[in-house]
Amino acid sequence: MNRAFSRKKDKTWMHTPEALSKHYIPYNAKFLGSTEVEQPKGTEVVRDAVRKLKFARHIKKSEGQKIPKVELQISIYGVKILEPKTKEIQHNCQLHRISFCADDKTDKRIFTFICKDSESNKHLCYVFDSEKCAEEITLTIGQAFDLAYRKFLESGGKDVETRKQIAGMQKRIQDLETENMELKNKVQDLENRLRVTQVSPSSAGSVTVTSPSTDIFDMIPFSPISHQSPTPARNGTQLPTVPSRTAEIKRDLFGAEPFDPFNCGAGDFPPDIQSKLDEMQEGFKMGLTLEGTVFCLDPLDSRC
Repeated sequence: MNRAFSRKKDKTWMHTPEALSKHYIPYNAKFLGSTEVEQPKGTEVVRDAVRKLKFARHIKKSEGQKIPKVELQISIYGVKILEPKTKEIQHNCQLHRISFCADDKTDKRIFTFICKDSESNKHLCYVFDSEKCAEEITLTIGQAFDLAYRKFLESGGKDVETRKQIAGMQKRIQDLETENMELKNKVQDLENRLRVTQVSPSSAGSVTVTSPSTDIFDMIPFSPISHQSPTPARNGTQLPTVPSRTAEIKRDLFGAEPFDPFNCGAGDFPPDIQSKLDEMQEGFKMGLTLEGTVFCLDPLDSRC
C-alpha cells in the first residue's frame, strides 16, 4: 500500500488495469451539483456538502425541475462528466486534483468526491446519485488514481526530463525564429535604402550624375576602410556603420549565439510547464482518501 492512497483492506478493484489505462469505464448517474468546501478531505466536509446540495435539489424539484443525468467516464487520465446525449464535457476532473471520495452506506445511491478546481484553486465537492452503483464508482475512481500514481512514479522521471528538454528546445527555436525574422526585415530595409541612394532623380535639361561602379550584384564594391567612417548617401541620408568583426565572435550567420540542444538550463523552459509538473507531484503525494461512510442525513425526499 503506497502512502498516497488509502482504502479499506477488504475492498477489491472492480476492473482490469488495461481497461482504465487504454480505455475508460462509463457510468450513468444523476448530478446533484457541486459546491465549494473549505478542506480537501473529511467525512464531515462531504456530509455538509451533500446536505446542502440535497436541500437545494429538493427546492428545485418542488419547482418542477428534474435532476440532470450525466455520464461519468473514468480512466487514469481523470473523471469526465458529460451530457449523455451530446457527449459534451461539463467537467473534467484530473485525478491528481481529487483528494477525497466517499459513498453513502445508508441507501447505496449517493457518492461524492472533492476535487481542486484548476482555475480558481478552490476545493469543490461533487455529489451524485447512482442507483446501486455508488460504491462501485467510488472504487473505480480509487483504482484509477492508484494506477495513475504508479504510472507517474514509474515513468515520470524520464518523461519529465524529456519534456523539459523539448520545451527548452522549442522556446530556443522560437526565439531564434523571431530574431531571424527581425534580421531579415533589417536586411530588406537596408537593401531598399541602398536602392534609393543609387537612383538619381533627373529632369529635362539636367545632367544625370554617373553612379559609382557596382559589382555583379549591383552593389558598391566593399572598401576595407568603409567601416571606419560612415558613407554619406546621395539623398543626404547616412548608411549605418558596419559592425566590427570582433562583435560577431561566437555568433551564427544571423547574429545569434549558436544553439546548443544539450545546454538547456532550468530557466530555458516555460515556467508553466514546471508548475504543472510540480502540481501533479504535490497532488499525488497528498493522496486520495477513499471511504464508505454514513452521511446520516434526514432526507426531505428519499428519492432526492
